[in-house]
Amino acid sequence: MTIIQIISTLIVLTGAFGVVNYLFLKLPSTIGILIVALLSSISVMCLDYIQPEIGISQNIITFINNIEFSETLLEGMLGLLLFAGALHIKIADLKLQIFPILLMATIGVATSTIIIGFGFSWFTGIPLIFALIFGALISPTDPVAVIGILKQANLSKSLETKIAGESLFNDGVGYVLFLLLIGLAFSTDHHTNPTTLNILILFLSEVVGGALLGAILGYLTFCIMKRIDDYSLEVLLTLGLALGGYQLAIFLHVSGPIMVVVAGLFIGHVGLEKGMSELTREYINSFWQLIDEILNAVLFLLIGFKVLAIVFSMNVMIMGLFAIILCLIARFSSVLVPIILLKPFRDFSKGAVPIMTWGGLKGGISVALALSLPENEWKPIILTSTYMVVLFSIIIQGLTIAPLAKFIGKNPKLK
Repeated sequence: MTIIQIISTLIVLTGAFGVVNYLFLKLPSTIGILIVALLSSISVMCLDYIQPEIGISQNIITFINNIEFSETLLEGMLGLLLFAGALHIKIADLKLQIFPILLMATIGVATSTIIIGFGFSWFTGIPLIFALIFGALISPTDPVAVIGILKQANLSKSLETKIAGESLFNDGVGYVLFLLLIGLAFSTDHHTNPTTLNILILFLSEVVGGALLGAILGYLTFCIMKRIDDYSLEVLLTLGLALGGYQLAIFLHVSGPIMVVVAGLFIGHVGLEKGMSELTREYINSFWQLIDEILNAVLFLLIGFKVLAIVFSMNVMIMGLFAIILCLIARFSSVLVPIILLKPFRDFSKGAVPIMTWGGLKGGISVALALSLPENEWKPIILTSTYMVVLFSIIIQGLTIAPLAKFIGKNPKLK
């Protein structure tokens, strides 16, 4: 299939499944589309089991594999989704929560990776380095899932900013950590023994380099936009910043996610306030909101269909169920540790830990990273476990975060 045929098919299916959800399920759009896609996939699998000569699932698997989910998300959609998310985060709100966000995006991700790595290795018997890779890809909260679902959760502004801001930054940190562990696990140069210092320098160069590149490109784009007054051209410049900047970051071997988040925050704060007319602001906000909603819907559709390309067995499903419990424990720890460190300096509501634990949703980025793993004997276990954690996170946690927040808010013991 050509790229136009693939895109056309995805748009048609996303629209059709969105209508089904709107008329019958009446769930939040992204979750509803995922559930309809998942149920469709399961129906196809059942039909294929009853009448294998039809071979419907194989045709759909071929279609899904042609999309190259990992490459499409990590090198195509991710830059746009992160930029759209960062564009609508208020810098003033972010500053108030900057220390919890940074601690959860760094120490929190590291804590979660270690807990999941050692726990998963102990339970499944896979080598520790591969279990740590699983920990790195599943620990970060997914900004696509988090920001899309938080809009309807009606959380307090401080909690919403913590969770959304953390998801934008820990994604980039987790991605860099994942790449470092992949390099260690699949290194062909056995004479090279990377030291902790070398790994730390590489990690900082990726993260700091990405942030610096995002600030520079964001400032340059702002300077250009300040000199012109043409809303269609300025929308095009922001689109070029998100897509071109992300590809430049990959070329320069710095963190693309961190780059595009910093650039998005800069344009969303300085650019919208000082570099655009009122008409341009309206068009840019509307354009990126539309991009965000369309790509979110398409991404969740793909997650629902991806079940057809994943091999399930009873043993692997048991490992996946254990992974769900382990990820919740790790998420609880990754929230609790930064809060304990900051407790002497600031107050946190008693509901912060349970809401931030349950609101730390996983999503398509984790699936994409799992799919991008080089072929090895442990990949099926990691991929299936990742998929089960993501489905549980989006469907169960995503649908219950709002009732949980409402319950905690009304429970006098937790006030």
